[in-house]
Amino acid sequence: MTDVESLLRELAPQVLAALVRRYGGFDTCEDAVQEALLAASRQWPVEGVPDHPKGWLITTASRRRIEQWRSDTARQRREETAALAEPPHPEPVSGVDDTLTLLLLCCHPSLTPPSRVALTLRAVGGLTTAEIARAFLVPEATIGQRISRAKQKLRGERLTGDDRPERLAAVLQVLYLIFTEGHTASSGDALSRVDLTTEAIRLVRQLHAEVPDDGEVTGLLALMLLTEARRPARVDATGALVPLAEQDRSRWNRAFVDEGVALITQALATAPVGPYQLQAAIAAVHDEAATSEDTGWAEILTLYDLLRVVAPGPMVTLNRVVAFAQVHGPEAGLAELGEAAADPALAKHHRVDAIRAHLLELSGDAAGAREAYLAAARRTLSLPEQAYLQSRAARLAGTFT
Repeated sequence: MTDVESLLRELAPQVLAALVRRYGGFDTCEDAVQEALLAASRQWPVEGVPDHPKGWLITTASRRRIEQWRSDTARQRREETAALAEPPHPEPVSGVDDTLTLLLLCCHPSLTPPSRVALTLRAVGGLTTAEIARAFLVPEATIGQRISRAKQKLRGERLTGDDRPERLAAVLQVLYLIFTEGHTASSGDALSRVDLTTEAIRLVRQLHAEVPDDGEVTGLLALMLLTEARRPARVDATGALVPLAEQDRSRWNRAFVDEGVALITQALATAPVGPYQLQAAIAAVHDEAATSEDTGWAEILTLYDLLRVVAPGPMVTLNRVVAFAQVHGPEAGLAELGEAAADPALAKHHRVDAIRAHLLELSGDAAGAREAYLAAARRTLSLPEQAYLQSRAARLAGTFT
């Protein structure tokens, strides 16, 4: 990603928030922002980035928004008001970050939970419809419909700080999915997208500063830090994926580990237990182990059993299989995996084949493991994951005839 592309990704939600705050009308404001971003992507690499890029984008998008109003005969009565609202160029850049407020708008109570998450991932996280669909394990057309319906429902809405408690759970889910997509990109030639993980952590830090006693906000921040701490060791010098068991733990970000452990310890002691706290506790067990062999898998399995009760889901089930196999052996894990794979949401997910391959390899079935590794490689759209899975299969090719 170029410097201009990175800057535009960072500024897009802030510009959209500024327009919605001023004019209302989420869908028309988003269209105007997209036109401004397109203009910037063409002009800035040639003419240079302006001194006030956010103000430039707000000015350009505002003018596009006004042009839309003027071309809409049903809104001719607003033409004079819109013309008067045209901002000077360049608009002074506000020190207020509207991104969190935009998050709360996208999680409006009138929207269904899936629509809230999909719209926010699109508007704030900058994910494509295809990336959101892979995060949800649903068809791309379904996500497209959710986003379209959400925009229609938000027509005329303006940014406010109301209803924060009701929207907080949806905001946390949004930020979790943004971080997840950043931690392991669902497609492309990069294993991770640091821009997404960094933005998710930044936003959760802001939420935590506003509601420091909320156990789930604290748990989510801890989970992100404990997970992000491992990123420096997740690839080798050539950029190839390194699985957790083989990572050089001296490369982990110890400041993130220490902060994450302190946060989750505090949350578990002072707040009702929730799913993000349980996931953070699992991450803490991994991160506090000096070596892979020292990992407390029995404790992790117990935490997954609790998580399966508190927040059941296909990924929870799948991750629990790994812990179950570590405690009870690969054959027992394969039996558990067979039951988990019956879930339609997991039927074609590459991680099912990847876990099956790993367990088959541990159980001594090299031929079956190789076949499963290759099946997993065919199903993932992440090029680093493909390369890793293919390398595992190639390593097994000479172990059987």
